[in-house]
Amino acid sequence: MILSIRHTFVLTPLLFLITGLFPLQASPKPQLDLPKVSLSLGTNSLSAQIAADEPDREQGLMSRTNLSDGEGMLFVFPGARPVTFWMKNTPLPLSIAYISNSGRILETHDMKPFDETAVPSASSAVVYALEVAQGWFLRHGVLPGDSISGLPSSSTAR
Repeated sequence: MILSIRHTFVLTPLLFLITGLFPLQASPKPQLDLPKVSLSLGTNSLSAQIAADEPDREQGLMSRTNLSDGEGMLFVFPGARPVTFWMKNTPLPLSIAYISNSGRILETHDMKPFDETAVPSASSAVVYALEVAQGWFLRHGVLPGDSISGLPSSSTAR
């Protein structure tokens, strides 16, 4: 009996020390207050939140549990580059379009919830990425080669 009390006095502070050094990481709160832009894709329109700085781009749609058919998130980069996205802490199935500075869709990909597998762009000319509910591009007939209008200037990215 004394041995178990002694272990409790030793193990309890040790447990607090370990949990203090390695806290459980909770999913971030969803970003709901970013500025928005209205985009046109042929005869389709879409309201997209703008992620134009590194912290907003890094968090993206993490922790979002719903995304309506006419909503998305637009990631703006300061210049053309290859990009890679993944679905860490993202419970929604999404589709992504990688877009050039001129607004031309270079490629699209489907992404699975919580999948941390990298989804790299084949192109190094990506200035924008647009995430929407999975299948949105297909349902609306939006294909690589199509153009998007209403994009903010890439000079807004930081």
